[in-house]
Amino acid sequence: MSDRIVRAIGLTGGIATGKTAISNYLADVYKFPILDADIYAREAVHPGSPILDSIVKRYGALILLPDGNLNRPELGNIIFCNPAERQWLEQQIHPYVRRRLVEETKRCIAALNLVSQNTLTVVLVVPLLFEANMTDLCTEIWVVYCSPEVQLERLLKRDGLSCDRASARINAQMPLAQKCQQADVVLDNSSTLDSLFLQVDALFMTVGC
Repeated sequence: MSDRIVRAIGLTGGIATGKTAISNYLADVYKFPILDADIYAREAVHPGSPILDSIVKRYGALILLPDGNLNRPELGNIIFCNPAERQWLEQQIHPYVRRRLVEETKRCIAALNLVSQNTLTVVLVVPLLFEANMTDLCTEIWVVYCSPEVQLERLLKRDGLSCDRASARINAQMPLAQKCQQADVVLDNSSTLDSLFLQVDALFMTVGC
């Protein structure tokens, strides 16, 4: 492995800024493996899991749906209006997500040993990359940006939330401007998806990228 290169792109941004559009494009067009923190966060609270048991003990059985799954909208109503409760929940889930990201990155690296390729690019999609202190898992950081007005409009349209609840979800995350300051790459998704994807293609046409 000493002569092989592992490129771990940490893809992040804000809620409703376009992370999924970028990760799907990188998977479909460039065939990069995608490791999605949201998938692992859902794994963490599957029925019967210790983390879900802890959540139920804290908030009661009403936090569950009739089928035993977590009632995510109800949990969201609790944590997005209460920073202390959000912090408690993140302390339960983030260690699990980190462990799964590390495991899957190692799996991708091991698979590289079975083929003749000398390089591996893997994309870690982590909405709370900065907030959860997971930047050390990446070799570079890409932030998907759009204006606050566009972000709010997209979130309202996507999730059908009230303006207050949508704003609470946006404000629960680190401001996008701060994330952009710490990024290696900023992708502007204030316009069309075609414009966004052209920015991605331009990165891979750049020497050394």
